[in-house]
Amino acid sequence: MKIVIVGGGFAGLTLAKELSRQKFAQVTLVDKNNYHLFSPLLYQVATGFVEASNISYPFRRMFQHRKNLRFHMGELKQIIRESNVIVTSAGIISYDYLVLAMGAKTNFFGINSVERQALPMKTLDDALQLRNHLLQNIERASRTIDPMERKQLLTVVISGGGPTGVEIAGMLAEMKKNIFAKDYPELKNAPAQIHLVSSGSVLLRPMSPKAQRESLSVLEKLGVQVWLNAAVKGYSDGTIRLSNGKTIPTYNLIWAAGVTAAETPGLGIISLCDGNRVAVNSYNKVIGTGNIYAIGDQCIQTADPNYPKGHPQLVTVAIQQALHLAGNFRQMHEGKWPIPFKYNQKGSMAIISKYKAVADLPFGSFKGIVAWLLWLVIHILPIAGFGNKLKLCCNWFWSLITNDPTLRLIIRPGKSTN
Repeated sequence: MKIVIVGGGFAGLTLAKELSRQKFAQVTLVDKNNYHLFSPLLYQVATGFVEASNISYPFRRMFQHRKNLRFHMGELKQIIRESNVIVTSAGIISYDYLVLAMGAKTNFFGINSVERQALPMKTLDDALQLRNHLLQNIERASRTIDPMERKQLLTVVISGGGPTGVEIAGMLAEMKKNIFAKDYPELKNAPAQIHLVSSGSVLLRPMSPKAQRESLSVLEKLGVQVWLNAAVKGYSDGTIRLSNGKTIPTYNLIWAAGVTAAETPGLGIISLCDGNRVAVNSYNKVIGTGNIYAIGDQCIQTADPNYPKGHPQLVTVAIQQALHLAGNFRQMHEGKWPIPFKYNQKGSMAIISKYKAVADLPFGSFKGIVAWLLWLVIHILPIAGFGNKLKLCCNWFWSLITNDPTLRLIIRPGKSTN
């Protein structure tokens, strides 16, 4: 059974590793990057708290001892369903079964001015670019004598009140509190501001009211200006326009406001739903196809009675769907009927700042240092490679005891700002 998986995120990698244990499967994992990325910690790379190598791991290193698993580095260009092949940027691959697990990309909701100038947070390149951008603007602020320009260079606006927006707002507020004056004494009294803009009436909308109240309270105590029931509507001439009529002068707009599923050229429009998500049945088979499946953020499944509008686009959903589909491939190989997928909600969590986090788990809701410790454990365990876990723990420990991480490097500055 020749199974081709496109996408090496949590869904694709989990499925590939599970199938590699089955002798009946010949698996090819396709990804445009040569590494798996632990995306929940991207914002810590962007803010200089962990190294990029701590949250990424080469596919070929992972697959060294898996005889029936191969890696193909390439970007999906076309699905040719009639011939059971896909065309990538690096060649053509045939399949008996195709699994789409390419995840999602940033959604700018058609706001062209934002798409041109905002800083997204979906890829490792995005995180490094964001870090460089912020550090370069602080350097420019330390040199300018124009107070308006300095304010625009030091003001940061984060669009999106979900976990990513809350986490990066808290991290930047900690940096402002603990690092800013030490690194930039010439900016000691400068008007550095952090704004978090959310279109909803609360932060962390999918979480419990306890978590929502805690996140708002902690951020406001850290000096973050939170704008609820507001959305970014435009960005030009160094000024952001909000839906409530307010304007914020800034050269730093971080976009964490939404995602849309990756494109699937050749799949057919009949299989696509809102947000470009691929419609699948209860077995994660793409509607209107016979041997194509989709899992993770890229798909939407409405057959689960507990989630008639589709599952949330979370890592836990992606991993559970991957494990389930691996089991169903085994069922089909043995001539048995596949089993419908049902999501087992295991909770959600978000870190807000040092020693402050929120966690909604099946056995209760937590906040403060207890939730923070739970967050640390849960985010360390899934990271690929023992060395990565050890390095990440060391980085975190050093940052905590010193309040002074050492990774504030402009390593890809691009065009000089001197």
